[in-house]
Amino acid sequence: MALDGAFLHCIRGELESLTGSRIDRIYQPVRDELVLSFRGRSGAVKVLFSVSADAARIHLTDTTPENPAKPPMFCMLLRKHLSGGKLEAIEQDGLERILRLKIRANNEMGDSVVLTLVCEIMGRFSNVILVNEHGRIVDSLRRVDEDISRVRLVLPAMEYAAPPREPRICLTDTDDSAIRQAVSQMQSGALSKVLIRLFEGISPIVAREWEFFTGKGEPVSLPLSEEQMSRFLFIVHQTQAALADPQKRVYTTLRTKEGILKDFSFIRISQYGACMISSEYETASKTLDAFYATRDRDNRLRQRANDLFRFLANTSERITKRVANQQQELLECASMEENRRNGDLISANLYRIQRGDSSASVEDFYQESAPTVTIPLDVRLTPAQNAQQYYKKYRKACTAQKKLTELIEKGKQEAEYIDSIFEALTRAECDSDIAQLRLELIEQGYLRANKKAGKPPKPMQPMHFVSSDGLDIYVGRNNKQNDQLTLKFAEKTDIWLHTQLVHGAHVILAANGAPPPDRSVEEAAMLAAYYSKGRDSAQVKVDYCPAKFVKKPPGARPGMVIYTNYQTAFITPDPELAARLRAD
Repeated sequence: MALDGAFLHCIRGELESLTGSRIDRIYQPVRDELVLSFRGRSGAVKVLFSVSADAARIHLTDTTPENPAKPPMFCMLLRKHLSGGKLEAIEQDGLERILRLKIRANNEMGDSVVLTLVCEIMGRFSNVILVNEHGRIVDSLRRVDEDISRVRLVLPAMEYAAPPREPRICLTDTDDSAIRQAVSQMQSGALSKVLIRLFEGISPIVAREWEFFTGKGEPVSLPLSEEQMSRFLFIVHQTQAALADPQKRVYTTLRTKEGILKDFSFIRISQYGACMISSEYETASKTLDAFYATRDRDNRLRQRANDLFRFLANTSERITKRVANQQQELLECASMEENRRNGDLISANLYRIQRGDSSASVEDFYQESAPTVTIPLDVRLTPAQNAQQYYKKYRKACTAQKKLTELIEKGKQEAEYIDSIFEALTRAECDSDIAQLRLELIEQGYLRANKKAGKPPKPMQPMHFVSSDGLDIYVGRNNKQNDQLTLKFAEKTDIWLHTQLVHGAHVILAANGAPPPDRSVEEAAMLAAYYSKGRDSAQVKVDYCPAKFVKKPPGARPGMVIYTNYQTAFITPDPELAARLRAD
């Protein structure tokens, strides 16, 4: 997932369009990020610098940073030296992960000088360093002293020295003979791991893609056969062409079927097959902007929802254990008919039983052959009292069976409700969604209200989509919104859709009083499948019917409805189609 030198080469090409622009504003929204706003003939353009260990990068961005009330020291220093400066050039040594922005500005004496803003993208060692016209460090976003590193110090007034450059093959300046010779010298090892050591600026995902193509999907070990070498050189030539010509690049992000972003690249990635979902973008900057913005949002939401996930998991486990215990007790009630029968047999044979007997051997007239059975007795009780004792156990078991059956059914419904909350929480897209789910749990008595929390955020509107035929499709975000969407918002002729036997969102296809086209119904069914617990499955069952056939049973929990007159479609969720249809 690290930004490699080859991808940085693509970024550099986009940043070169800023050459001749002047620095208008400088922000430092957080400790590890800088934003420089350049203004040229085409208007203002912002460049983001990040030295975060897991998100180090530089690229154009459309986001508007939140300027802190008091700017940090390094931000004020950059404003002093670079404000109004003109970007003259952007340099990169080969495919090293270092960009040098040459900026012409005026110093304190009013003289025109060229300062260098060095952006080093090196994981946890990333840094942004301002170097003066004499090659000395003015200051850096991260100062590196002897306590941090004894190899390379980054401190004010010291002469700037670039990190040592390892002797590796640069794709932008090499030929087939050099590649053949370098690869042939490596006698053993997995190809992808060897390539990372041999080639400059190549990330693991690119190296694995090369190996995937070379081995036709199979792992490859050195030495390479002639056929494998030919295939390897072919994929290397394609990568070289992509670096040389922006039109041949395919900016791609990869995410799991659960929606977790994993990696990005400037070439099309085929090694994961159907295990990963890919999305393509127009530029390298838009790729990084979308990748890190989405990932940061997902991480932030996951952290804020973490306590709810734990609570729901614990609640579900507690309900499951309680229902299991009640079911065990219900099994024990199965002997109640035997108690009634014993009472009847004792009552019919009172004249034959004496007080103090420990058992009674009587004919069981409930069976055709009337076999003799032995019934245990309490020696302290009379025969009549023993009969009443069995009747008492029978009545107690009858009452317990009735109550346990009700409790088990309520427990199952409660478990279903908790599962529906859990599923909605996994689909939460913003803080408001999480807050609404928390409020619902408070209203249902599962959580206590926090008096200091203030007013809850205003609930968001249902997700809005437009079908290929131009019909509106609405998808509920949580149980309460599902009820409102289905029971109050939908017209009687609208189509209601929901996954069968699987928790998910209620979906309404606005039919506008006429039978909707089959394509629109299929797309709405796909959305119902995608926004459900079965989003990672194939051939998900989706029930649909006119909204007038959907009712809410009295006393049912939020989101619980019953429906009739329905049809069932088998749908495979399509995240790309869902993204394309989304209107909000």
